[in-house]
Amino acid sequence: MFRTKSVEQSIRDTDDPDAKLRKDLTAWDLTVFGVAVVVGAGIFTLTARTAGNMAGPAVSLAFVFAAVACGLAALCYAEFASTVPVAGSAYTFSYATFGELIAWIIGWDLILEFALGTSVVAKGWSQYLGTVLNTQPIWHIGSVKFDWGAVLLIAILGVLLAMGTKLSSRVSAVAVAIKLAVIALVVVVGATYFKASNLKPFVPESVPNADGGASAVHQTLFQLVTGGGNSHFGWYGLLAAASIVFFAFIGFDVVATAAEETKDPARNVPRGILGSLAIVTVLYVAVSLVLTGMVSYKDLQGNDATLATAFAIHGVTWAKNLISIGALAGLTTVVMVLFLGQTRVLFAMARDGLMPRKLAHTGSKGTPVRITAIVGVVCAVLAGFVDFGTLEEMVNIGTLFAFVLVSVGVVVLRRTRPDLPRGFRVPLVPLIPILSVLACAWLMFNLSVETWLRFVIWMAIGMVVYFAYGRRHSLLNGREAKTGS
Repeated sequence: MFRTKSVEQSIRDTDDPDAKLRKDLTAWDLTVFGVAVVVGAGIFTLTARTAGNMAGPAVSLAFVFAAVACGLAALCYAEFASTVPVAGSAYTFSYATFGELIAWIIGWDLILEFALGTSVVAKGWSQYLGTVLNTQPIWHIGSVKFDWGAVLLIAILGVLLAMGTKLSSRVSAVAVAIKLAVIALVVVVGATYFKASNLKPFVPESVPNADGGASAVHQTLFQLVTGGGNSHFGWYGLLAAASIVFFAFIGFDVVATAAEETKDPARNVPRGILGSLAIVTVLYVAVSLVLTGMVSYKDLQGNDATLATAFAIHGVTWAKNLISIGALAGLTTVVMVLFLGQTRVLFAMARDGLMPRKLAHTGSKGTPVRITAIVGVVCAVLAGFVDFGTLEEMVNIGTLFAFVLVSVGVVVLRRTRPDLPRGFRVPLVPLIPILSVLACAWLMFNLSVETWLRFVIWMAIGMVVYFAYGRRHSLLNGREAKTGS
């Protein structure tokens, strides 16, 4: 269960002609992918809701806290991706450092992250489509609601991804240009309504939630342990907000899943990861400061607040449609890149035999068409029929768990394989990886007890699947049996 797959073996497996991905991507393509997946739902919806319901004007500080945690983890991802330029991201890295069981756990965790992320954001896209069409893309089948808008998006993106990663990158570049233009206009126009008085108090006083703190599972784990109660605003609210807006940064790690499809990955993957994270952090902080400077955070309370709400208060009605168009473009690329990440993680697991080996077939196009089709169907069903509610937090906890393992893995691989060539090296090891672990663990600590319970149940299911199938079908297990090791 703790046998490791050597870095050299991982790289050799990429030459298998039946399971070989095409190397088409450059540093620019990866940066576009990073910005494409990170700038989306967070900047158009999450910013306003978090400001109004949890952090007030301090939401910009919450973004900084989340960005610091992401930045520390990004350095660790950059080193791993330049050392092990193989599809699978944290799953592949864990296989080389901690062994098969931990690799399975993180792969199962990433399946949760990407599948839920793809489906949740597709539903958000559908809501914005309804705003543009002035009617919600929902069919009522008896008592069941079917979100045909979300299913349509996933189907179209599935076809694009099956046709090739380079084509997907070109489509992403166009959509990224559209949403960045919209964001720039929002910041420029919004700044003309900016009032410094709206930023006071920067950290509003703590306020009990509507249920009076009666429900323990809805508190953050930190509040439960420290007796902070189920409250919002104040410092508890700010810390919880940092854990929530972390959702807005999810996706930069997807860049690492495309390492195997990148030209000169040792140089280009670190540039793509760090460059995209730097760009989006500046965008998030700028938008959150402008938003909370335009109106009082109290005007953004409720679950329906978006960037357009602040403009509507000032009578700038045209901004609503413009923001909706930007959101459509933004969320399209988010779904595309999360979808890509899901297929590449499953591809890596299938190539190793932990999932059915036939799924790793790539064919003449150099893309895992079978896995793309299966992921598309599963995500379409989830997006079409499931009301996710608070399941977005599941994406956060899954991602943070992956970040923790990757950060620890950098220290482990430095000790066990100091001889490996590294295109990028994390500075100040082990300090930076330790800080990354602490920052990510802190954000996990500020997620709700309910989310933790769901996460434990999902991981327990994963252990059953591993011992029932993965352990017996592992190719590494077969290689060791042949060599008698």
